[in-house]
Formats: sequence, structure tokens, C-alpha cells
Amino acid sequence: MNTKAEQPKGTNAADIGKLVLAGLVLVAGIVSYSWFGNSGNIPSSVLLLGVLAALVISLAIASFTALGRRVRNYIAESQFEMRKVVWPTRDETLKTTGIIIVVVIILSLMLGLIDLILKSVILDWLLKLGT
Repeated sequence: MNTKAEQPKGTNAADIGKLVLAGLVLVAGIVSYSWFGNSGNIPSSVLLLGVLAALVISLAIASFTALGRRVRNYIAESQFEMRKVVWPTRDETLKTTGIIIVVVIILSLMLGLIDLILKSVILDWLLKLGT
């Protein structure tokens, strides 16, 4: 568990301005892709690079806000926690997958058998008793 003090959750005007600017940069990149893509004069790879540049610039601007710092902190802590995970070996994964496949086959055969028994009971015995 994290023992750091809780950060204040309020946003100030500078952070809001930075987030608006980041959004405008991203929208400008997408609009320019659409605008110049219809003309056919600029290769689509250059337009795609423009959109990616706008995305990177907008993320860079947004990362300097309080929200951006919280997101960076969350990602850093997630990476730290991922180092603690013990991943199964290839052999363990293959054995577990094999067991699951066998269990699924057995359960499907059992359900099919139950369905066959219920069908014969309902169609052959119960419906013939009423006639």
C-alpha cells in the first residue's frame, strides 16, 4: 500500500488552460489530417505523422498538469507492482491449458448426455402418456 500523503484534488486555472491547449492541439492535428487528406496533395504517411506529432505534443502538454502528474505516478506504481508478479513457466502454462481443454470436453459431453436424456424423457415418455 502506498504511504504517501493524499494530494489535493482541485485543479487550478493553469491546469485547465493546459488541458484545453492540449485538446486544441490534438483536435488541430485531426482536423488537419482530414482537411489535407481530401486534397490528395500530401501523402497520407506525412498526414499520419502529423497526427502522431499532435498526439505526442498534446500528451506532453497534459503531462505537466496535476492530472498528468497523477497519471504518471499511477503508471510508475503499476510498473513497480508488475515487477512483483510471478509469471508461470511455459510448462506450467501448457499443462494448465491441457487440463482446461480436458475439463471443457468432459463437461460438454456430460451436458450433451443430460440434454439427450431430458429430450428422450420429455418427448418419448411424457408426451406419449398424454395420448
